[in-house]
Amino acid sequence: MSEKSPLFELRTQVKVSAAPDDVYAVVSDLPRSGEWSSECIGGEWISGEPATVGAVFSGENLRDEKVVAWAPVVRGKWTTQSEIVAAEPGHTFRWAMRDTAGNRQESVWGFDIEPAEGGCTLIHHFRMDRATEGIRGIVAEMDEQQKRRFFTEWGAKVESDMTATLSRVKAVIDKS
Repeated sequence: MSEKSPLFELRTQVKVSAAPDDVYAVVSDLPRSGEWSSECIGGEWISGEPATVGAVFSGENLRDEKVVAWAPVVRGKWTTQSEIVAAEPGHTFRWAMRDTAGNRQESVWGFDIEPAEGGCTLIHHFRMDRATEGIRGIVAEMDEQQKRRFFTEWGAKVESDMTATLSRVKAVIDKS
């Protein structure tokens, strides 16, 4: 039996001139994500001890009308919930997106931090094994060719957003 490939598996990285614990303190402070995210404009912890495994974050998001304009993606403002699935100060911080019923989905975002000379390397990653509730809704009416086009364009959009996020996180850290 072969293992199925994930729908998305993306990774970007940047060198940061700060200690791993200092970088972790920034990226694990999700209410600040509006300072660096392309879509998340902020939010709040709604349960659990903030930034610890099991804590739940409600994020407020904003998506431009031009993003994969031909596809029926959510536009304007919307909220999401995510659950922290890994929280190791100075090393890794990850969260899984929840569906509307509050169940964890196979859509995990995160940051890993690796020590490097003069600071550390900050790695932003995203993996979606099975389509989320939102993705299933977007592609429900699409034929196979449209689905392929959507996944290609959406993957490029997400990777571009991740690169921009790292650049903005680096700028936030460099200011402090």
